[in-house]
Amino acid sequence: MASTPPVKKPMSTRRFSMLRSYALPDVFTIGNAASGTIAIFLCLNFLAGGGDRFLWAAFVLVPLGVVFDAFDGWVARRRGRASVMGADMDSLADVVTFGVAPAVLGFTLGLRGVWDSIILVYFVVCGLSRLARYNVTSEALSDERGKVRYFEGTPIPTSVVLVALLAVAFARGDVGPALWGGHIHLGPWDLHWLSAMYVVSGSLMISTIKIPKP
Repeated sequence: MASTPPVKKPMSTRRFSMLRSYALPDVFTIGNAASGTIAIFLCLNFLAGGGDRFLWAAFVLVPLGVVFDAFDGWVARRRGRASVMGADMDSLADVVTFGVAPAVLGFTLGLRGVWDSIILVYFVVCGLSRLARYNVTSEALSDERGKVRYFEGTPIPTSVVLVALLAVAFARGDVGPALWGGHIHLGPWDLHWLSAMYVVSGSLMISTIKIPKP
C-alpha cells in the first residue's frame, strides 16, 4: 500500500506573530538596546577615523538608555501589563547598553592593554551575572504586593558614572597615552590605572550589598 504523501501546509499568515506579543513597555526596552548598539557603532566609527562628534553622540546615548530603561518599568506599572518576554528583553538590553557599550568606550579612549581588556571583559561578565542573579531571585525578594524590596549589588545602569568620567577625560583631551594615571608594565603587558574603576564598578555589581529599590 502506497504511503500517503505529506500534506503541504499553507504558508502561515502569522509568520511575524511574535511582534504581536510586544507590549508598550517593550518599545522602550528596544529603545534602550538600540541606544547601546548605536553607541558601540559610533565608537567603531571613531576608531576608523570618524570625527569627535560621533563619539560625543555615543556618550549621550548611554544615559539615554537609562531614560528608556526607567520608562519601560514605569509604563509597565502604570498599564499593569508587561509581555512574557519583557523581563528577559530588559536584561539583554541592559547588558548591551550598560555593560558592553561602556567597556567599548573605555577601549576606544585608550584602555587597550591586555590587562585592560581582561578587566573590561570582567566588568561585562559582572554586569551579566548581576542581571542573571536578579532575574532568578526577584521572586524571593518580592514583598506581598510583588514589588522587589531591594537590589542585591549595585544595578548595572550605575555604569553611566563610568561613561560620565570618560566623557570628562575626552573633553579634556586626556585620552590615549594621556589617560589619567598613566599605565604600568605588569609582566609583559600594560595596565592603565583607569581600569581600576571598571574593577570597582563590576565588583560592586556582584557584591551582596543591599540597596533599597525606589
